[in-house]
Amino acid sequence: MPTLREVIADAGKKHIAVGHFNISDMQGFWGVVKGARAVGVPVIIGVSEGERDFIGVRQVAALVKTTREELNYPIYLNADHSYSFERVKEAIDAGFDAVIFDGAKLSFEENARIAKQCVDYARSINPEILVEAELGYIGTSSKILDAIPEGVSLENLTTPEEAERFVRETGIDFFAPSVGNIHGMLRNIPEPRLNIERIKEIRKAAGVPLVLHGGSGTSDEDFTAAIKAGIGIVHINTEIRVAYRDALKRYLTENSDEIAPYKFMKSSVNAIAATVEKRLRLFSHSIV
Repeated sequence: MPTLREVIADAGKKHIAVGHFNISDMQGFWGVVKGARAVGVPVIIGVSEGERDFIGVRQVAALVKTTREELNYPIYLNADHSYSFERVKEAIDAGFDAVIFDGAKLSFEENARIAKQCVDYARSINPEILVEAELGYIGTSSKILDAIPEGVSLENLTTPEEAERFVRETGIDFFAPSVGNIHGMLRNIPEPRLNIERIKEIRKAAGVPLVLHGGSGTSDEDFTAAIKAGIGIVHINTEIRVAYRDALKRYLTENSDEIAPYKFMKSSVNAIAATVEKRLRLFSHSIV
């Protein structure tokens, strides 16, 4: 079984991206796994602080580890959007494959200081645990939005100079910039376009794989161009939450007497799987 580091490195050589999908429960988990296996590519399961609190930190780590072993399939676990060293440490101690320190709302210096603390701790426990950090605020909510999130600027993007300095000072494995992406999906207005030229510049300056957060709602055209420009991991959350909800609503509307969760939840699992499969086919065939 390849390590996650090896999976990301291989994706970079092939000019493709690895899909990262967040889950909140078993239905989400099996939907992501089913979608990934339909394509036959590795996949990253993401759990934010709130999602980890709901599922259980050690419980989700055990779920991914045992499923990976049983299926002999490359499924990896990431502690998405951790806002303190303590929450990063908790995930590292539980055996996660990767962690993200999100200090995007902090000053550059404070963000870098805590990110380096996370890197140093991860290296002391297991050098194969990968650490990501962010520079540039893109919002925090994976939901349907009526406007660009407050505090997000689509003009004040991460610069190559900032990226180079941040990676150099922290030693992080992956870097998540602000390049026109936002968390969540806009309801009645077009999604912002990604700045592809800026992605190219940042990838060259940073020297490490880039991560695109807030991928939900992004056009296929922008995804393909961004991956060619240097994006190695793409995060999707809102899209699969919408698929989950809509499938469940449809099923219960059509089968209002059904009360067995293992029956009515199948529709959500299948809807998530279809969404994941569609995205992974795009990410894995974006070859130069």
